[in-house]
Amino acid sequence: MTGFLKTAGDEKHVAKHFAALSTNAKAVGEFGIDTANMFEFWDWVGGRYSLWSAIGLSIILSVGFDNFVELLSGAHAMDKHFSTTPAEKNLPVLLALIGIWYNNFFGAETEAILPYDQYMHRFAAYFQQGNMESNGKYVDRNGNAVDYQTGPIIWGEPGTNGQHAFYQLIHQGTKMVPCDFIAPAITHNPLSDHHQKLLSNFFAQTEALAFGKSREVVEQEYRDQGKDPAQLEHVVPFKVFERQPPNQLHPAARNYAVQLGALIALYEHKIFTQGAILNIFTFDQWGVELGKQLANRILPELAMIKLFRPMIALPTV
Repeated sequence: MTGFLKTAGDEKHVAKHFAALSTNAKAVGEFGIDTANMFEFWDWVGGRYSLWSAIGLSIILSVGFDNFVELLSGAHAMDKHFSTTPAEKNLPVLLALIGIWYNNFFGAETEAILPYDQYMHRFAAYFQQGNMESNGKYVDRNGNAVDYQTGPIIWGEPGTNGQHAFYQLIHQGTKMVPCDFIAPAITHNPLSDHHQKLLSNFFAQTEALAFGKSREVVEQEYRDQGKDPAQLEHVVPFKVFERQPPNQLHPAARNYAVQLGALIALYEHKIFTQGAILNIFTFDQWGVELGKQLANRILPELAMIKLFRPMIALPTV
């Protein structure tokens, strides 16, 4: 803004060269932007779902309007599926029921989202807010404390980053971690056989989680390799995968905008369905509001503390 004003030489030019996203036309006009260039959005569109509204202008500027329309069309297709498909074939409903089942009956307190596509490296973080801010509640719609588990902890990392960080715990740890594996069949950036290697890991990890590895298989492998039988008893327990944590695959033909839109809407409807079943208000966030109120009280108190004065630079040697 400062650079623009120096070049333009007159603040009046702001009105012609800037657009605003706001619900407050008065404040936009006072700032100097023409309200004819204001994109309004509704106060009932929560931040967790605002990409579908005028807030999506930043997406349009990044990927172009045609791609944004594709994103919307994918979401619309999932909206239609959710609103018209019987429950036994309804993807968001099925995912919601599976999540509640594992959370409440198997004690699985977390869900991992594991996309095998670097373009989706922030997808898990996006739905940390989408899920935990929505369903992280202990009071039901009647104002009573619940006696069951509500929203899970959401976490995850893309592809092989996660394999070399926390997959060991998923395979052989003492925690049950339901996992959502996501991968496009075709990459946007063909580079030798890189994507084939990525997909081979995608399918290998899900197969390992689904079927594990029995003691009998490990022992047979050792015999086939001619290994010393004396080592068998010592090594076998560490190579057995008895637990099969639940996992779900979400393969897509390609990570186009339309598939991404449908995938985002899939998770949104899953979260909404879980909130309805759990009888909690999904669309508020009183816990966040409390923190904001306390921060507003604490900020002026910190301003009076000498500790927060600028530090004196030490002389260089």
